[in-house]
Amino acid sequence: MSNAIILLSGGLDSATCLAIAKSQGFTCHALSFQYGQRHAAELDAADRLAKLLGAVEHKTIEIDLRAFGGSALTDDIAVPKDRDLSQPESNIPVTYVPARNTIFLSFALAYAEVRQARDIFIGVNALDYSGYPDCRPEFIEAFARMATLATKAGVEGEAPYRFHTPLISMTKAEIIQTGHALGLDYGQTISCYDADESGAACGTCDSCLLRRKGFQEAGLPDPTRYR
Repeated sequence: MSNAIILLSGGLDSATCLAIAKSQGFTCHALSFQYGQRHAAELDAADRLAKLLGAVEHKTIEIDLRAFGGSALTDDIAVPKDRDLSQPESNIPVTYVPARNTIFLSFALAYAEVRQARDIFIGVNALDYSGYPDCRPEFIEAFARMATLATKAGVEGEAPYRFHTPLISMTKAEIIQTGHALGLDYGQTISCYDADESGAACGTCDSCLLRRKGFQEAGLPDPTRYR
């Protein structure tokens, strides 16, 4: 079986990515980050999911994006609540963490080189999402081109790195239905931007609203533990 690196936050999307990669026969190496986010509950969820879904290895890397701040997830900025997500957002939300996916994918690329993996999975989504620029197909395509130029494998003409974005054109409901069909227990995931220390979700941030809407449209019970 081929090795694959799976970016795993502990949330709904990344857990679905891990389940998909596992179903496709990859030997999964999960990668998570303690980057200064508001709560560590999602990392506890990532640990559980890596074990439940059979990752052969799970690494959590510490980086301090609070040193820069600039986001409601890494700074003393309030997380927006009860927004009307049916209305297009003219500005990028304050929950966007500057360059986060660029940083995460760079670590995943380094991990892939060491593990001789050619496949990297990331759960970005360009439909039911919060409007982040680093969740778009154009960004992933540009990063893949860069990976060919920046790595030993790319320069020596070995097989190119493949960046898998299986959720990128799915609605949240479709993502949930996909994971459900693979036996994924979404009760083990945490998506909330502002969860408490026990992992209970606020129910009103953008991520909670999108998640709740997804379960409703998927016709499945929402296993989220709300406070």
